Amino acid sequence: MPSDSARAPAPLICLVTDRRRLYAARGEKGDPIDLLIGLVADASHAGVDLIQVRERDLPARDLSGLVDACVAAARGTSARIIVNDRLDVALAAAADGVHLRGDSVRARPLRRIVHPGFLIGRSVHGVAEAVSAAADGGLDYLVLGTVFASRSKAPDHPLVGVPGLHRASSAVPIRVLAIGGITLDNVAQAAAAGAGGVAAIWLFIDPRDQRGLPLTLRDAVAAIRRAFDTPRSDCLP
Repeated sequence: MPSDSARAPAPLICLVTDRRRLYAARGEKGDPIDLLIGLVADASHAGVDLIQVRERDLPARDLSGLVDACVAAARGTSARIIVNDRLDVALAAAADGVHLRGDSVRARPLRRIVHPGFLIGRSVHGVAEAVSAAADGGLDYLVLGTVFASRSKAPDHPLVGVPGLHRASSAVPIRVLAIGGITLDNVAQAAAAGAGGVAAIWLFIDPRDQRGLPLTLRDAVAAIRRAFDTPRSDCLP
């Protein structure tokens, strides 16, 4: 059994935003942006670590206003607001980091223009891409997917799977967060494969337990952390 000092760091739990799916799922009248800001506030107070604002269709001015509101909604919590691929917006809104697409700019040069502690992550889609991105430097974490079949992807969409997640997590010195079809039924598999956390959209829009019963966001976050605290060897690839 590892000593306390040898334990892996606590997993990073990341909410990826999607206001359209949130609005469709909630079936509420009103502004989708307001719903999204409410979800960010709830998730921040529930213990989510990272909130990736990923509203790619918004023009820069509207995105900047949204990120400003998200930063304000998370204030006073430990949650950190990360902007999808728009470093200019992240810096202007005093967000906590930027999340780069797989085909975006290199991370290392960005370190020269951001403040210490600013987070930089990147999406990757395979083991070789994960190794290459980590070796290039400048990154704090990777998000690897698609790990499990997801309702947002076509049935024939290629999957990295648990074996790929295990290989990538073993091959790089930074955290690898699993994304794609993450539920409370399979999060233990990601933990056992060596993931440094999980990222998800739907899990936080409509959190449910293994029986399909609704959960509060706080209970869902606690369930994810328990899965990482007690990884199961039978989940290993």
